[in-house]
Amino acid sequence: MSRLLHVSASPRGTESISLGIAETFVQEYQDSHPGAQVDRFDLWDGSLPEFGPDAAAAKMTVFGGGTPQGAQAAAWAAAVATFERFDAYDRYLFSVPMWNGGVPYKLKQFIDVVSQPAMVFDVHPDTGYTGLLAGKRAAVVYTSAVWGPGLDSRFGNDFQSTYFLDWLRWAGVADVQEIRHHPTLTGSYEHERKRAEDRAREVARTF
Repeated sequence: MSRLLHVSASPRGTESISLGIAETFVQEYQDSHPGAQVDRFDLWDGSLPEFGPDAAAAKMTVFGGGTPQGAQAAAWAAAVATFERFDAYDRYLFSVPMWNGGVPYKLKQFIDVVSQPAMVFDVHPDTGYTGLLAGKRAAVVYTSAVWGPGLDSRFGNDFQSTYFLDWLRWAGVADVQEIRHHPTLTGSYEHERKRAEDRAREVARTF
């Protein structure tokens, strides 16, 4: 039985466009996959640990083959628990609004917490990185209000999907489906929202 985790990067609750489109996806997914487990990880709910000095020192200790101690051990345990929560699923849905051309800082924090050696990646001096999430699938809802495909840099640049797709590929997730909502300042919000929700249902049916 498939297990889907919706990772929400928006703090706007019912006002969030990315979250609303993701909920359309979830509803269609549940209708199309009876019995499938669906859970949500709200990155703003306070459960995401910091990755500060103790955690960074612990990571380097692990890289060096050691075992973190004291405060470093506690910080490392929190990072491991977050990764294990994430890794328990074989399918992911990410709702990702554009913030200042990139992703919300809570999503970057999530990436920095879970992207650990022998968990998300391995690295070898001759062959470089190997992503360890191979076999998992991801669907990503990208939203923005000003930037849109085809607009020049006066309306911003897309460091949102380019960065996040690169992280997924680096982590080993090869099967990635995109759902986009970019009405821009002059486009039709209603038309773009309908198109995004239609796309969400389309992807969800066979996800």
